[in-house]
Amino acid sequence: MSATKKKSEFAKQPREDRAILTFGYIVLGLFLVAIIVPVIYIILASFIDPVTLQNKGLTFDFSKWTLTAYERVMSNSQIWVGFKNALVYSVLFTALSVVITLLAAYPMSRSDFKGRGFFNTIFVITMFFGGGLIPTYLLISDLGMLDTIWAILLPGAFSVWNMIIARTYYRGIPQDLQEAAEIDGANEMVYFFKVLLPVCTPIIATIAMWQFVGMWNSYFDAMIYLNSASKQPLQLVLRSILIQNQPEPGMVADMQSTAERAQLAELLKYATIIISSLPLMIMYPFFQKYFDNGIMAGAVKG
Repeated sequence: MSATKKKSEFAKQPREDRAILTFGYIVLGLFLVAIIVPVIYIILASFIDPVTLQNKGLTFDFSKWTLTAYERVMSNSQIWVGFKNALVYSVLFTALSVVITLLAAYPMSRSDFKGRGFFNTIFVITMFFGGGLIPTYLLISDLGMLDTIWAILLPGAFSVWNMIIARTYYRGIPQDLQEAAEIDGANEMVYFFKVLLPVCTPIIATIAMWQFVGMWNSYFDAMIYLNSASKQPLQLVLRSILIQNQPEPGMVADMQSTAERAQLAELLKYATIIISSLPLMIMYPFFQKYFDNGIMAGAVKG
């Protein structure tokens, strides 16, 4: 019934609109294929025997499938250390960033906030200009944060773009809500934490997901500021495997020939990609329902 309704609605569109919509569907379909095909290839390749994968490619002969790559990855201690560090960094960074962003966005959304234009200009300037890597490194060093968790959490905790999105979302909330809270005797703190934030779940979830994914995929700051292997996140371990082609020694120690090591290293790449992507795959379904309201906030009211 719904398919017939959609088809009739599409048929009612003018010819030019139907042509544009059809072109859009084709482009989106191509993008979807371009994303899904590599993902499917990586998932299947991670289970196939490395010799078979190198000589014949993908196969659905399950006798040629193996869990060797996952067994070696899961048994490697550095992978688990990196996984734990990445999870800790991402959770703490997300919580810190969301709190700072929401607190900064609230006064910027108030029309009676004196100096709003000045602070808005300062914030926007930081979006286009930065001190650069060397001054930032010297600042982190002078503050004594090198090789500490603070070097990962603090520099990027405040996002101007997220602040603008949150500010716009605040402005979309009816003023009557605050007036009703003031009549009931609520001050600014009570209104913000007990009235405003509960109705801002979509934007909070959206910003949290953005920041978590950004920190989870980040490796550059850790590569620059962290020296201890025990503090390195998972992405640095993956970088050595995927880019530098240097798996952890324990993963390939029992391989006798260079060819066998190269074949297993190739298989380990696929397994580590899947394992590192699991948290994001698990999280996304729980946050997806908030994305429409959260992302569209900035498009509806600027």
